Amino acid sequence: MTHVLVIGGGSGLGLGLARHLLARGTAVTIAGRSAERLADAARSLDRPDLLRTERVDITREDEVRRLVERTAPLDHVVVTAVDARDAYFPIADFALEHARAVLGTKLLGPWLVAKHAGPRLAPGGSITVTSGVAAHRPGPGASVLAAANGALEALVRALAVELAPVRVNAVSPGWVDTPVWDVLAGPAKADRLAAMADRLPAGRVGTPEDLAEAFAAVLRNRFMTGSVLHVDGGHRLV
Repeated sequence: MTHVLVIGGGSGLGLGLARHLLARGTAVTIAGRSAERLADAARSLDRPDLLRTERVDITREDEVRRLVERTAPLDHVVVTAVDARDAYFPIADFALEHARAVLGTKLLGPWLVAKHAGPRLAPGGSITVTSGVAAHRPGPGASVLAAANGALEALVRALAVELAPVRVNAVSPGWVDTPVWDVLAGPAKADRLAAMADRLPAGRVGTPEDLAEAFAAVLRNRFMTGSVLHVDGGHRLV
């Protein structure tokens, strides 16, 4: 049976992917920093026969190493973790510790995952990380997030060569209706997402299900490596 580790699987994109995979009979381990959030996710998924949970902070190498050891054998690893609280500030107000936190979660965390999971993946296995449209269409206040996403896409290309035949790819979402917007926009969430939907060629913002299908397609395609799959409703074009 295929086993997929989803880091960041307690909510948002990761939770959507876990639900998608479980519905198709895949064994899934969801991992994240919040034990409470993981427990809530496990209750909502309701698949104790196929689902495990593990707590991890991917900015800590010892925790990443232990996570990989506990969850092996693995076929695929997906990283969707993000900390939106530190990601958006005008540069004049962007504290250095917040910038380091963004880079730790978005760039160095996936690098640590690749370092420890890459050598242990089953033949035909893959690592898929989550970039974002800010790398290609940045907005005010997203300077560090844009830099982290751009660097992450460069990292994917380098690791695809270094870790071959393990495949390494990125999925790059645009705006997706997930709980992260409760943090970023608060009560203005619905208005912010509706305004973006009016701008996009697709005519709507994304859903976790849209991204789950994209991640699953990357996992299945054994001829895809060193690539970035853009799933942004045309956001890069407008």
